[in-house]
Order: sequence, then structure tokens, then C-alpha cells
Amino acid sequence: MKLSILSISAIAVSANASALLESRQSDWTVGQTVQTSSGPVNGHPSLNNSQVSEYLGIRFAQPPVGDLRFAAPVAYNGNTTINGTNFGYTCPAQTATYNTTVVAQSDITSTGLGILSLLGDLTAQSEDCLTLNVWTKPQTGDVKKAVLMWIYGGAFSSGTSATPAYNGQYIVEQEDVIVVTFNYRLNIFGFSGSPDSPANVGLLDQRLAVEWVRDNIENFGGDASRITLFGQSAGSASVDLYNYAWVQDPIVAGFIQESGTAQSWGMPSTAEYVATAWYNVSEALGCGGASASNVTSCMRTKNTTEILSGISATTDSPGSLGILGSFLPTVDEIVVFSNYTERSLAGNFTSKPILIGSNDDEAVLFVAANALQGVSTSDAAAQLINLIGFTCPSGYRANYSTQANVNTWRYRYFGSFPNTMIVPNAGAWHTAEVPLLFDTNLANPPETTEQTAIGKYMRGAWAAFAKNPENGLTNYGWPQYDAAEDTLIRLAYNNQTGTNAANPSLYDENCPTTPVFSMSIDNATSTSTGTPTSSSSLGSSPSTVSTSDGTSLESGFVGLVLAGIIGSHFLL
Repeated sequence: MKLSILSISAIAVSANASALLESRQSDWTVGQTVQTSSGPVNGHPSLNNSQVSEYLGIRFAQPPVGDLRFAAPVAYNGNTTINGTNFGYTCPAQTATYNTTVVAQSDITSTGLGILSLLGDLTAQSEDCLTLNVWTKPQTGDVKKAVLMWIYGGAFSSGTSATPAYNGQYIVEQEDVIVVTFNYRLNIFGFSGSPDSPANVGLLDQRLAVEWVRDNIENFGGDASRITLFGQSAGSASVDLYNYAWVQDPIVAGFIQESGTAQSWGMPSTAEYVATAWYNVSEALGCGGASASNVTSCMRTKNTTEILSGISATTDSPGSLGILGSFLPTVDEIVVFSNYTERSLAGNFTSKPILIGSNDDEAVLFVAANALQGVSTSDAAAQLINLIGFTCPSGYRANYSTQANVNTWRYRYFGSFPNTMIVPNAGAWHTAEVPLLFDTNLANPPETTEQTAIGKYMRGAWAAFAKNPENGLTNYGWPQYDAAEDTLIRLAYNNQTGTNAANPSLYDENCPTTPVFSMSIDNATSTSTGTPTSSSSLGSSPSTVSTSDGTSLESGFVGLVLAGIIGSHFLL
């Protein structure tokens, strides 16, 4: 068989490219300077893994200050060397404070306080916060590595990539992937509601970070064609929002959602609702309301502290309905849509594979956070939070995906260990899987043997998905999700490792057959059919739901409970 000149040339180019990649791998020095569109970036060895290169605080967008406050992000291009030794600033956010007497009277354990501090914000706040971090180990393994790109949670009102629980060095050391984390704008700065400004600039920050990774990750030893977005809580909702928003040009190859969807917790907000919150703050700061001119220009003259104080003066404190319901992803029909159920039924999202799941007892974190504010939560309300806040949305979303013939896997996490007991007898609470996944658990109490094995197993699964989104988990031994079959992967079930597949109906049987995402809707009523949710039974939402013990809770009450806890500073 004769080869054409073009074929021979293509083979030669491919061979040269492979040789260059292999040469770069063999020549890689830990922490070496990497050329990026933001400028040269100096790295250093990670603290506990000396062969992992760590690059922190890389600017990917121009500082969103002055005329860029409340505006869409603008890519940063530079040639000044970046000293990547420290995390960037945390984006401005409100944080909760707690009465020490109330804390002492609560049943939060000393371990729990340590965990909550591990999940807290440790860097100073500034609006100049749009930076990202890269962990990589190019000198071994694949010459072009899959990329896991993390989006933190925090109810879109708090959070930072500098959180110790999100340190990527351990996944990189163990799984031959690259980990990237980044900041995005929060609260009024990311979701202002100003009619004069683009909506959802916090989500646009996320997209710009993905574009930066696409354009630069190869220089860190990464593969731009194998980027997986993964996130938890509001970060998981962000992953799902991205899946619907960028259908024509997703860039990423797969999505991992941990405890959150595009419609969870009553999202998204309407433009009118968020605009009202915007004008409440602008009036409090002397910039006028809806009838005033130049409101946005005036708001750009206020300093960060004034704006955060204005929010506090016009809404309740963190942990309240005001924080959840004010500055959140907002319908603009560009990035955030008003008709997710219709879009879902039509398969109007990317065809990229997804892994989605939730934890067995998500509400424990919120009950604990409420207790720190002197608020008690009934067992029935906690049960409903688990069901309507997390279990059912994960099931609905998995069903939408399988109906569209998208490769889908679903998990439920059960792990409960001595160093995760935020309260006595805590189960798998909201966020409990995150330190296990990142291998950033508290050292005291030490990990159990089972916990170490489960963490390794989970990291292997997430990495298998990132390396091969279409078939990686199948090769790992996980069945693709089917609502009618034993395909729900129970992670850490009875604190054991391995593939434990169960029928989703064990947990979905009390989910309304018509999706419930918002708990503050009309006065219609519904009861569960007792049958598993399936893709053929999705429709409009009822507002009163029965718990498994037969207790019926009004949606308004539950909405207040759920809203209150979701606004907690500790939701991540």
C-alpha cells in the first residue's frame, strides 16, 4: 500500500509532537517555570508530596474592580512572572458568626469544630480574586494527563479554592491526573441582579477559567481534550448549569456532580426577584432604587465593606432565607434558563457523560449549622431535606441523562468514621465525602483502615472517569445507571470498599413522581406513589410532600427550613 505525501507528513508531525511531549516529560523539574497566557508561572514542590508541582494564585481574569465590578470577566494576558507560592485572595463573601455560649450548648463535637474549620475560608478577602491553582506531576505516567477541575460550593455566597480540604496534591500524586481549582465571584458581586449589568457573572468566571485551562494546561502536562468539571453542593449545581449553558461548545469532556443540580433548592432566581434585592442594597447605600439613574455607576464607587454591610442591612444574616433567596444564579435565558424541566425532557444539554450522586444523610451538616445559631431542626424536616434537597434531584437528573442516551453513573455515599463525626452518630452528611475524596481528612482522630481504602477507591473512580469519561467507570466495574436495575453505586456502604450496586428505588421510592425542586410554590398537594422515579414520569412540581413515616409538611415551612440551612457559611 502506498502512502500519500500528505499522509507521510501527518505521520511525521505526529511523531515529532510525541517526541516533544516525551522530551518535556523526561526533562521536567518539579516546580519549574511554566509559560502561560497569564505570563510565566513559578511553581514549587507540594508540601507533603515533593514530586508534585504546585502552582498557586495564577490570575486568569483582569481584576473585577472599577468598571469591571458587576461586569463580565475579561481574560488576563500578561508577561510578568507570577510567583505561584500562595493562594490568591478569597472573593468577598458574608460569613456567619456564632455565639460562643450557643456553640458550647450545642452537640457539635470537637472533631466537628475541626472539620468545619478545615472547610472554612483561610485567606484574606479582596475583589481581586479571580485566580486558579494547578497541581501536576508530568515527569511520570501519561505524557498528556486528564484534568479534574474543581468548583467549590458555598450557596453561591461563600467559599474559596484555598480551602484546605480542596488541596489537589494527593489526588495528583496517587492517580496520574492534573487537578485545577479556581475562584469565582460570589453573592452580589457574582449575581448582582443589576438590570444594567450582565447576569450571572460568577458563572461567566467559571467559563473563563475553563477556557484558560483549555488554552494552557498542555504546558503543565495536561490534555485539553480530557477536562472533567467536578464540584460539590453549589459547585455541583454550577457543573450542571454549565452542562445546559454551553451545549454548542462545552470544552469539557465530562461532568461529576456531588450533591447539587441546576434546579436544586428552588434555583434559579428570577431577574425580577434579584433586581429587588439589588435595589434594596443600592438604596441602603444611597445610590437610589429602581427609579434612579446611574445606580450601577454609584455602586461601583462603594468599597467592598460598604457593599457587604449594605447586604447585611437589607437581608437577614447568613443562614437565613435572605441569603439563599437574594443573589444566586438568575434566569437570563443565556446562561441560566427558566425551563430546565422542558430542556431536560428534550435532552437539551451536552451529550457528555456524567457521574452524579448525593450522600445518605446530607441534612446532618445543616442541622449542626442551625444548632450553632440556636435553631433546632425537627427529624421530619431533616428527613425531607435529605429527600427533596438531594436524593430526588440526583435521581431526576440521572433519569434525564439516561433518557437522552448519555453515559450516566449514579452513586450514594454512606461513609461514617471517627474523624467525620461532627455530631454524635453523624452519618454521611453534606460535604462528608469531600475530604475523603481529596485525601485531606483530619489527622486526629486518625483514619481507619476502611476509610483509607474507601478514599483510595473513590479517587480511583473519579480518576477513571476523568481519564475516559465514556467507558472509564465501566472498566472500573461500575454499571451504567438504569432506574429500574441494580445500578446505584453505594459508596462506603457499611464502611466497606468496592462496588456495591443497589436498586435506586430503595432511596427514591418517596420521591414525587413529578419533580420537586422548589419548596416555595403553590398550594397543590401530592403524595408519593411509592414507585421509583423514572424518566417517563417527570412533570410539574407539587408543593406538599409526605415523609416516609407519613408526616406531611407544608412546602412553605420546609422552604424556610431548607433555605435557612442552605445559607449557612458551612455549606460547601
